[in-house]
Amino acid sequence: MTLLSITSIDVHYGDFQAIYSLDLHVDEGETLAVIGANGAGKSTLLKTIAGLLRPTSGDIVFDGLNISATPPYRRVPLGIALTPEGRKIFPSLTVEENLKVGAHVKRPGPWTLAAIYDAFPLVADRRHRLGVNLSGGEQQATAIARALMSNPRLLLLDEVSLGLAPVVVEQIYDTLPAITGQGTTVLIVEQDVNLAMKFADRVQCLLEGKSVLEGVPADLTRDQIATAYFGI
Repeated sequence: MTLLSITSIDVHYGDFQAIYSLDLHVDEGETLAVIGANGAGKSTLLKTIAGLLRPTSGDIVFDGLNISATPPYRRVPLGIALTPEGRKIFPSLTVEENLKVGAHVKRPGPWTLAAIYDAFPLVADRRHRLGVNLSGGEQQATAIARALMSNPRLLLLDEVSLGLAPVVVEQIYDTLPAITGQGTTVLIVEQDVNLAMKFADRVQCLLEGKSVLEGVPADLTRDQIATAYFGI
């Protein structure tokens, strides 16, 4: 079943157009990776799905409901949660307090503090540490866990690997099976093509705000991806 369907959306920042007539869908239970270089429109796409930006044309349908004009605070109870680029951890709160903030608008579902600590041992170990004292990887794990505390049907992950050591990135990506195993659908924005190809069920490549390639990783060649990614 299709959980999220995007049809011909245009997105602007004032007079600047960032996304052009984009079509995208995510089926319930799958992991879709949206790849592309800097400036491709990936983060803009996630902000639009989360409601932080509104499309200037086109439609966003979530579980059969057109949410194109729905404000972000109403999308969380519907089951959409965003882990933003830059993590946005509250520095003066402990890890556990950050998680409780994520549960403020909580849907029924499997993600409790206990379940989070079981899936994210790193977060459990740092539960009493202040956000200001967390490393980049600890912040990223906490940000993902905080989003899960709302029990989303669709989890939006923006640039998970950005600025992190490869070993930390691998640890964070290793939690994805636990997330999808609970029935959560994942849409992840990623610059690292190798990670996207390894963990996603399907990938879609953006170039200058347009979708230029889509498919199952096993069916796509490196030449196809390079051509789409760099526009060559």
